[in-house]
Amino acid sequence: MSITEMTGTTEPRQADATAMSLEVLAKTEIAQDIFLFELAQSDRSDLPPFGAGSHLLVTAPNGMARRYSLCNAPSERRRYAIAVKRDAAGGGGSISMADEVMAGDVLEVSAPMNYFPLAAEADSHLLIAGGIGITPALAMMRELMEKNADFKLIYCSRSPETTAFLDELSTPELEGRVLIHHDYGERGRSLDIAPLVAERGAATHLYCCGPRALMEGVRQLTRHWPHAAVHFEDFGAGAHVAPDGERAFKVRLARSGVTVDVPAGVSILGALRDRGIETPSSCESGTCGSCRTGMLSGVAEHRDFVLDDDEQGSEIMICVSRARCDELVLDL
Repeated sequence: MSITEMTGTTEPRQADATAMSLEVLAKTEIAQDIFLFELAQSDRSDLPPFGAGSHLLVTAPNGMARRYSLCNAPSERRRYAIAVKRDAAGGGGSISMADEVMAGDVLEVSAPMNYFPLAAEADSHLLIAGGIGITPALAMMRELMEKNADFKLIYCSRSPETTAFLDELSTPELEGRVLIHHDYGERGRSLDIAPLVAERGAATHLYCCGPRALMEGVRQLTRHWPHAAVHFEDFGAGAHVAPDGERAFKVRLARSGVTVDVPAGVSILGALRDRGIETPSSCESGTCGSCRTGMLSGVAEHRDFVLDDDEQGSEIMICVSRARCDELVLDL
Protein backbone atom coordinates (compact mmCIF):
# COMPACT_ATOMS: atom_id res chain seq x y z
CA MET A 1 0.00 0.00 0.00
CA SER A 2 1.19 3.47 -0.77
CA ILE A 3 0.69 5.70 2.24
CA THR A 4 2.40 8.68 0.82
CA GLU A 5 2.58 12.33 -0.04
CA MET A 6 4.49 11.90 -3.32
CA THR A 7 7.04 9.65 -1.66
CA GLY A 8 10.51 10.14 -3.10
CA THR A 9 9.68 13.43 -4.80
CA THR A 10 9.29 15.69 -1.81
CA GLU A 11 11.07 19.01 -1.74
CA PRO A 12 14.19 19.35 0.42
CA ARG A 13 14.03 20.90 3.82
CA GLN A 14 15.50 24.14 2.47
CA ALA A 15 12.42 24.70 0.29
CA ASP A 16 10.54 25.95 3.36
CA ALA A 17 12.88 28.93 3.56
CA THR A 18 11.36 30.62 0.47
CA ALA A 19 8.95 33.09 2.01
CA MET A 20 6.52 35.84 1.06
CA SER A 21 5.11 38.62 3.22
CA LEU A 22 1.33 38.33 2.86
CA GLU A 23 -1.39 40.53 4.28
CA VAL A 24 -4.25 39.04 6.28
CA LEU A 25 -7.33 40.16 4.35
CA ALA A 26 -9.79 38.61 6.79
CA LYS A 27 -9.97 36.41 9.85
CA THR A 28 -13.25 34.60 10.55
CA GLU A 29 -14.23 32.07 13.21
CA ILE A 30 -15.99 29.45 11.08
CA ALA A 31 -16.55 26.86 13.84
CA GLN A 32 -15.73 26.51 17.52
CA ASP A 33 -12.03 27.42 17.88
CA ILE A 34 -11.46 27.19 14.11
CA PHE A 35 -10.41 30.33 12.27
CA LEU A 36 -10.27 30.98 8.53
CA PHE A 37 -7.46 33.27 7.39
CA GLU A 38 -7.46 34.84 3.91
CA LEU A 39 -4.03 35.97 2.73
CA ALA A 40 -3.01 38.12 -0.24
CA GLN A 41 -0.21 40.16 -1.71
CA SER A 42 -0.24 43.77 -0.53
CA ASP A 43 -0.82 44.91 -4.13
CA ARG A 44 -3.41 42.13 -4.71
CA SER A 45 -1.34 40.67 -7.53
CA ASP A 46 -1.42 36.98 -8.44
CA LEU A 47 0.06 34.53 -5.96
CA PRO A 48 2.18 31.52 -6.91
CA PRO A 49 -0.11 28.74 -8.21
CA PHE A 50 -0.89 25.65 -6.18
CA GLY A 51 -2.64 22.32 -6.58
CA ALA A 52 -5.22 20.77 -4.29
CA GLY A 53 -3.50 19.16 -1.29
CA SER A 54 -0.85 21.90 -1.05
CA HIS A 55 0.18 23.51 2.22
CA LEU A 56 1.98 26.63 3.38
CA LEU A 57 4.58 27.02 6.10
CA VAL A 58 3.35 30.01 8.11
CA THR A 59 5.33 31.83 10.79
CA ALA A 60 3.03 32.81 13.66
CA PRO A 61 3.55 36.03 15.65
CA ASN A 62 5.34 34.06 18.40
CA GLY A 63 7.96 32.94 15.85
CA MET A 64 6.77 29.34 15.54
CA ALA A 65 6.46 27.98 11.99
CA ARG A 66 3.52 25.67 11.28
CA ARG A 67 2.17 23.94 8.17
CA TYR A 68 -1.42 24.69 7.15
CA SER A 69 -3.22 23.20 4.16
CA LEU A 70 -4.72 25.52 1.59
CA CYS A 71 -8.48 25.07 1.50
CA ASN A 72 -9.59 27.37 -1.31
CA ALA A 73 -9.89 26.37 -4.95
CA PRO A 74 -6.54 26.22 -6.79
CA SER A 75 -8.12 28.26 -9.59
CA GLU A 76 -8.09 31.29 -7.28
CA ARG A 77 -4.91 33.28 -7.83
CA ARG A 78 -5.42 36.42 -5.70
CA ARG A 79 -5.73 34.80 -2.26
CA TYR A 80 -4.72 31.86 -0.15
CA ALA A 81 -7.17 30.50 2.45
CA ILE A 82 -6.10 28.44 5.45
CA ALA A 83 -8.07 27.25 8.47
CA VAL A 84 -6.40 26.99 11.87
CA LYS A 85 -7.76 25.08 14.84
CA ARG A 86 -6.77 26.64 18.15
CA ASP A 87 -5.15 23.76 20.03
CA ALA A 88 -4.70 24.61 23.69
CA ALA A 89 -2.62 21.44 24.15
CA GLY A 90 -0.38 22.11 21.16
CA GLY A 91 3.03 23.71 20.91
CA GLY A 92 1.72 27.27 20.78
CA GLY A 93 1.69 28.02 17.06
CA SER A 94 -2.06 27.68 16.62
CA ILE A 95 -2.73 29.66 19.79
CA SER A 96 -0.59 32.50 18.50
CA MET A 97 -2.40 32.45 15.15
CA ALA A 98 -5.85 32.35 16.74
CA ASP A 99 -5.24 34.91 19.49
CA GLU A 100 -2.75 37.35 18.00
CA VAL A 101 -3.30 37.57 14.23
CA MET A 102 -5.80 40.17 13.04
CA ALA A 103 -6.96 41.46 9.65
CA GLY A 104 -4.36 43.83 8.25
CA ASP A 105 -1.41 42.02 9.84
CA VAL A 106 1.42 40.69 7.71
CA LEU A 107 2.61 37.08 7.95
CA GLU A 108 5.70 35.37 6.56
CA VAL A 109 4.47 32.50 4.39
CA SER A 110 6.33 29.96 2.26
CA ALA A 111 5.50 29.22 -1.34
CA PRO A 112 2.98 26.37 -1.65
CA MET A 113 4.34 22.83 -1.29
CA ASN A 114 2.40 19.71 -2.23
CA TYR A 115 3.12 16.24 -0.87
CA PHE A 116 -0.57 15.20 -1.05
CA PRO A 117 -1.74 15.78 -4.64
CA LEU A 118 -4.74 14.39 -6.44
CA ALA A 119 -3.76 11.42 -8.60
CA ALA A 120 -3.94 12.40 -12.26
CA GLU A 121 -4.67 8.82 -13.27
CA ALA A 122 -7.73 8.45 -10.98
CA ASP A 123 -11.24 8.29 -12.45
CA SER A 124 -12.90 8.61 -9.04
CA HIS A 125 -11.82 10.05 -5.69
CA LEU A 126 -12.81 9.11 -2.14
CA LEU A 127 -11.91 11.82 0.38
CA ILE A 128 -11.95 10.97 4.09
CA ALA A 129 -11.41 13.79 6.59
CA GLY A 130 -11.52 14.07 10.35
CA GLY A 131 -11.68 17.35 12.26
CA ILE A 132 -9.39 20.04 10.88
CA GLY A 133 -8.21 17.49 8.32
CA ILE A 134 -11.06 18.79 6.18
CA THR A 135 -8.82 21.57 4.86
CA PRO A 136 -6.90 19.70 2.11
CA ALA A 137 -10.01 17.65 1.32
CA LEU A 138 -11.98 20.85 0.78
CA ALA A 139 -9.46 22.15 -1.76
CA MET A 140 -9.60 18.76 -3.48
CA MET A 141 -13.39 18.83 -3.55
CA ARG A 142 -13.41 22.32 -5.03
CA GLU A 143 -10.93 21.37 -7.74
CA LEU A 144 -12.83 18.20 -8.57
CA MET A 145 -16.12 20.08 -8.79
CA GLU A 146 -14.60 22.57 -11.21
CA LYS A 147 -13.43 19.65 -13.36
CA ASN A 148 -16.80 17.89 -13.04
CA ALA A 149 -14.90 14.86 -11.73
CA ASP A 150 -16.36 12.01 -9.70
CA PHE A 151 -15.78 12.16 -5.94
CA LYS A 152 -17.26 11.46 -2.53
CA LEU A 153 -16.30 13.19 0.72
CA ILE A 154 -16.67 11.59 4.15
CA TYR A 155 -16.18 14.11 6.96
CA CYS A 156 -16.10 13.06 10.62
CA SER A 157 -16.26 15.61 13.42
CA ARG A 158 -17.38 15.82 17.01
CA SER A 159 -20.47 18.01 16.63
CA PRO A 160 -22.06 20.58 14.31
CA GLU A 161 -20.51 23.36 16.39
CA THR A 162 -17.00 22.03 15.75
CA THR A 163 -17.53 21.30 12.05
CA ALA A 164 -15.67 23.71 9.78
CA PHE A 165 -17.38 24.72 6.52
CA LEU A 166 -20.61 23.02 7.62
CA ASP A 167 -22.93 25.33 5.69
CA GLU A 168 -21.00 24.98 2.43
CA LEU A 169 -20.83 21.20 2.72
CA SER A 170 -24.56 20.89 3.48
CA THR A 171 -25.85 22.52 0.30
CA PRO A 172 -28.32 20.65 -1.96
CA GLU A 173 -25.68 20.64 -4.71
CA LEU A 174 -23.56 18.26 -2.63
CA GLU A 175 -26.31 15.93 -1.50
CA GLY A 176 -25.19 12.35 -2.09
CA ARG A 177 -21.56 13.41 -2.56
CA VAL A 178 -20.77 14.55 0.99
CA LEU A 179 -21.39 12.52 4.15
CA ILE A 180 -20.94 14.42 7.43
CA HIS A 181 -20.89 12.33 10.60
CA HIS A 182 -20.87 13.57 14.22
CA ASP A 183 -19.90 11.22 17.06
CA TYR A 184 -20.43 13.76 19.89
CA GLY A 185 -17.26 12.49 21.55
CA GLU A 186 -18.61 8.96 22.04
CA ARG A 187 -16.52 6.15 20.62
CA GLY A 188 -19.60 3.99 20.17
CA ARG A 189 -21.04 6.54 17.77
CA SER A 190 -17.99 6.64 15.50
CA LEU A 191 -18.66 6.15 11.81
CA ASP A 192 -18.18 2.59 10.55
CA ILE A 193 -15.83 3.19 7.64
CA ALA A 194 -15.30 -0.49 6.82
CA PRO A 195 -18.26 -0.89 4.43
CA LEU A 196 -17.36 2.38 2.70
CA VAL A 197 -13.93 1.05 1.65
CA ALA A 198 -14.70 -2.66 1.42
CA GLU A 199 -14.81 -2.52 -2.37
CA ARG A 200 -12.74 -0.30 -4.61
CA GLY A 201 -14.11 0.90 -7.89
CA ALA A 202 -11.86 0.83 -10.91
CA ALA A 203 -9.25 3.62 -10.84
CA THR A 204 -10.55 5.03 -7.53
CA HIS A 205 -8.00 6.74 -5.29
CA LEU A 206 -8.49 7.41 -1.58
CA TYR A 207 -7.14 10.43 0.32
CA CYS A 208 -7.27 10.68 4.12
CA CYS A 209 -6.37 13.48 6.52
CA GLY A 210 -7.26 13.75 10.19
CA PRO A 211 -6.42 12.43 13.65
CA ARG A 212 -3.93 9.59 13.79
CA ALA A 213 -6.57 7.13 15.04
CA LEU A 214 -8.67 7.79 11.96
CA MET A 215 -5.73 7.36 9.61
CA GLU A 216 -4.56 4.17 11.28
CA GLY A 217 -8.09 2.79 11.00
CA VAL A 218 -8.32 3.67 7.31
CA ARG A 219 -4.85 2.23 6.76
CA GLN A 220 -5.90 -1.13 8.18
CA LEU A 221 -9.22 -1.18 6.33
CA THR A 222 -7.66 -0.48 2.92
CA ARG A 223 -4.81 -3.00 2.92
CA HIS A 224 -6.58 -4.83 0.10
CA TRP A 225 -6.48 -1.70 -2.11
CA PRO A 226 -3.73 -1.36 -4.75
CA HIS A 227 -0.35 -0.13 -3.61
CA ALA A 228 -0.54 3.34 -5.17
CA ALA A 229 -4.23 4.13 -4.61
CA VAL A 230 -4.19 5.25 -0.97
CA HIS A 231 -2.72 8.58 0.17
CA PHE A 232 -2.41 10.14 3.62
CA GLU A 233 -1.71 13.69 4.80
CA ASP A 234 -0.58 13.57 8.40
CA PHE A 235 -1.26 17.24 9.15
CA GLY A 236 1.07 17.05 12.13
CA ALA A 237 -0.85 14.26 13.85
CA GLY A 238 2.09 11.91 13.49
CA ALA A 239 4.40 13.98 15.63
CA HIS A 240 5.57 11.48 18.19
CA VAL A 241 5.44 12.03 21.91
CA ALA A 242 7.96 9.85 23.67
CA PRO A 243 6.22 7.26 25.84
CA ASP A 244 7.42 6.41 29.30
CA GLY A 245 10.31 3.98 29.07
CA GLU A 246 11.34 4.83 25.53
CA ARG A 247 14.86 3.46 25.14
CA ALA A 248 18.03 5.09 23.90
CA PHE A 249 20.04 3.39 21.17
CA LYS A 250 22.84 4.02 18.67
CA VAL A 251 22.95 4.42 14.91
CA ARG A 252 26.12 3.64 12.97
CA LEU A 253 26.57 5.34 9.63
CA ALA A 254 28.03 2.74 7.30
CA ARG A 255 29.61 5.12 4.79
CA SER A 256 31.45 7.27 7.31
CA GLY A 257 31.79 4.86 10.21
CA VAL A 258 30.42 7.50 12.59
CA THR A 259 28.31 6.27 15.52
CA VAL A 260 25.59 8.57 16.89
CA ASP A 261 23.76 8.21 20.20
CA VAL A 262 19.96 8.60 19.96
CA PRO A 263 18.54 9.48 23.38
CA ALA A 264 14.99 8.70 24.49
CA GLY A 265 12.62 11.34 23.19
CA VAL A 266 14.97 12.40 20.36
CA SER A 267 14.46 11.23 16.79
CA ILE A 268 17.25 9.72 14.71
CA LEU A 269 16.95 12.77 12.47
CA GLY A 270 17.30 15.08 15.47
CA ALA A 271 20.31 13.20 16.81
CA LEU A 272 22.03 13.41 13.42
CA ARG A 273 21.37 17.14 13.24
CA ASP A 274 22.82 17.58 16.72
CA ARG A 275 26.03 16.05 15.34
CA GLY A 276 25.99 18.41 12.37
CA ILE A 277 24.88 15.70 9.92
CA GLU A 278 22.21 16.95 7.53
CA THR A 279 19.98 14.54 5.58
CA PRO A 280 16.87 15.20 3.45
CA SER A 281 13.66 15.72 5.42
CA SER A 282 10.46 17.69 5.34
CA CYS A 283 7.28 16.69 7.20
CA GLU A 284 9.05 15.21 10.26
CA SER A 285 5.89 13.23 11.01
CA GLY A 286 6.49 10.05 9.04
CA THR A 287 4.24 10.78 6.09
CA CYS A 288 6.13 12.46 3.26
CA GLY A 289 8.92 9.93 2.68
CA SER A 290 11.70 12.43 2.12
CA CYS A 291 13.86 11.04 4.96
CA ARG A 292 13.62 7.43 3.74
CA THR A 293 16.97 5.83 4.61
CA GLY A 294 18.46 2.44 3.87
CA MET A 295 18.83 0.19 6.93
CA LEU A 296 21.64 -2.35 6.65
CA SER A 297 21.42 -3.98 10.06
CA GLY A 298 19.23 -4.00 13.13
CA VAL A 299 15.52 -4.13 13.89
CA ALA A 300 13.44 -0.97 13.67
CA GLU A 301 10.29 0.13 15.42
CA HIS A 302 8.44 1.61 12.47
CA ARG A 303 6.14 4.54 13.22
CA ASP A 304 5.67 5.97 9.73
CA PHE A 305 2.84 6.02 7.19
CA VAL A 306 5.04 5.33 4.17
CA LEU A 307 6.79 1.95 4.20
CA ASP A 308 5.05 -1.23 3.15
CA ASP A 309 5.58 -4.42 5.14
CA ASP A 310 8.09 -5.76 2.63
CA GLU A 311 10.19 -2.59 2.87
CA GLN A 312 10.46 -2.41 6.65
CA GLY A 313 13.38 -4.81 6.90
CA SER A 314 15.66 -2.66 4.76
CA GLU A 315 14.46 0.93 5.11
CA ILE A 316 13.48 3.36 7.86
CA MET A 317 11.93 6.82 8.17
CA ILE A 318 14.43 8.48 10.48
CA CYS A 319 12.13 11.36 11.48
CA VAL A 320 9.84 9.16 13.60
CA SER A 321 10.96 5.53 13.72
CA ARG A 322 13.27 4.06 16.33
CA ALA A 323 15.21 0.88 17.15
CA ARG A 324 14.10 -2.31 18.86
CA CYS A 325 17.76 -3.21 19.36
CA ASP A 326 20.89 -1.52 20.69
CA GLU A 327 22.19 -0.38 17.30
CA LEU A 328 20.95 0.28 13.80
CA VAL A 329 23.35 0.45 10.86
CA LEU A 330 22.17 2.99 8.29
CA ASP A 331 23.22 3.50 4.68
CA LEU A 332 24.57 6.99 5.36
